[in-house]
Amino acid sequence: MIFSAVVLLAAACSTAGPADPPGQPPATTAVGAGTPGTGPATTPSDPAASPDPPDPASPGPGVTDYRVTWNWGVPSEPVRIDNKVRPPVVPPPGPPLPLLVEVRVGDHPDEDFTRITFAFRNGTPGYQISYVPRVTMAGSGDPVKLPGNAFVYIEFNPAQAHDEQGRSSIVSAPDPGLGYPTLRGYGSAGDYEGHVSYGLGLQVPPGSDHALPIRALQLTRPDGTRIVAVDVRRR
Repeated sequence: MIFSAVVLLAAACSTAGPADPPGQPPATTAVGAGTPGTGPATTPSDPAASPDPPDPASPGPGVTDYRVTWNWGVPSEPVRIDNKVRPPVVPPPGPPLPLLVEVRVGDHPDEDFTRITFAFRNGTPGYQISYVPRVTMAGSGDPVKLPGNAFVYIEFNPAQAHDEQGRSSIVSAPDPGLGYPTLRGYGSAGDYEGHVSYGLGLQVPPGSDHALPIRALQLTRPDGTRIVAVDVRRR
């Protein structure tokens, strides 16, 4: 169940890397039912400037545990990736669950996708990704305002995005209004009872059935930070 530039690696955005493993690995389990999103269209705008470097498209030196957990496709059901986490992940007074510390976004026009990444300390949580008709806040059910006409819901579990004093643990995140060709924006959908949730607002072209192919992957950076990335096709 918070929100520039991305994570992963020490290579530049244009750096070519190894091809992604074919298909979905066995660790990815689809459960439930997904529904293509609908909503009001928005007028495209230029992406907001960011002081952070763009997200490299491919793994760089020192990156480990790189794997694609959902290869390119439109999930008809929620995609669930189960990563084993045994709380508490660190002794008290540290956070008992994987801690979200950063959100980054990078555009990769040469590879035809835009990436949003979520950086965690103390382990990689499980996560679920699905198209939904709308994104709502965990607990209250209030709608999360997102640009675009299709919506993706991402839920991390177990995870938290606050410290022991209840303050946000996120030290860096882009402005929610992204303005990329298809990934128009994102927003927090909650940090509630061990679940951290986000929504993505996508702008899909006419005739696309309100869905774009997405991809999910995870890795570990040289400093030990665990990364979960979601890629969205740019057309």
